Amino acid sequence: MDDFVSESDSDYASYWRDWFISSRGNEYFCEIDEDYLTDRFNLTGLNTEVQYYQYALDLVTDVFDLDCDDDMRESIEKSARHLYGLVHARYIVTTRGLAKMLDKYKKADFGKCPRVHCNSHPLLPMGLADMPGSRPVKLYCGRCEDIYNPKSSRHAAIDGAYFGASFHNIIFQVYPALIPTKSAERYVPRVYGFKMHAAAALVRWQNGHFDEMRRRLRKMDVDHGFKKDEPLFIDDRGDDLDLDDEEDDDIAAEMERFEAGRGIVIGGSGEAVDARE
Repeated sequence: MDDFVSESDSDYASYWRDWFISSRGNEYFCEIDEDYLTDRFNLTGLNTEVQYYQYALDLVTDVFDLDCDDDMRESIEKSARHLYGLVHARYIVTTRGLAKMLDKYKKADFGKCPRVHCNSHPLLPMGLADMPGSRPVKLYCGRCEDIYNPKSSRHAAIDGAYFGASFHNIIFQVYPALIPTKSAERYVPRVYGFKMHAAAALVRWQNGHFDEMRRRLRKMDVDHGFKKDEPLFIDDRGDDLDLDDEEDDDIAAEMERFEAGRGIVIGGSGEAVDARE
């Protein structure tokens, strides 16, 4: 905005879109074709989403000629940026918009994946929601299929709704040749060059699994009877758990599979029997 303080109103209006695209922090946006902006069908419903809608549209389409004070101008400018972002989310899923975003993707204008095993694969901007003002923009990597925060605080302040929650998937549907080969490399924990014992990871998983199971049982007001350090399938009285609905049956099946792996089965009397004896 400071670049145009000394310019006349006509120059300011004529270069608004060029100024917006070239401004620092707006590198993720592509330029929307004027024909798309002037087609009222493409703007359906946005008049209720944007304050000073008509003035903002005039500014974006380079026909703004209202003589107003600085405060009013600033409000219209803010509305124009919001309007451009909302239209941008619609434009980038069109044929022309996808092609423009593809060019930026190939040049890695959106950044590169910070994950080491992705080998600096280009990222795509995405939103976690289509509702404006709900979540900021994130970056999606097609190789590891994970999302990341932008490095720059300027980019992190962009509304994710300006890109939408579907664009990053649509572009791979339209250009299937872009779908990258998934990275099979994974980090292997080591101590002095030796791999961490697999049993330790299994125990951690089992402990977490049983902690989650306890929470679910507690939420259903089921007296699980598990000891704190040595969880069992049966309660302290030796009675089977009262598992009568579908969710409880799933929990029981998980517990049976786990206990069977440890060599413990449930006898007819409801007591735990060591199957290895």
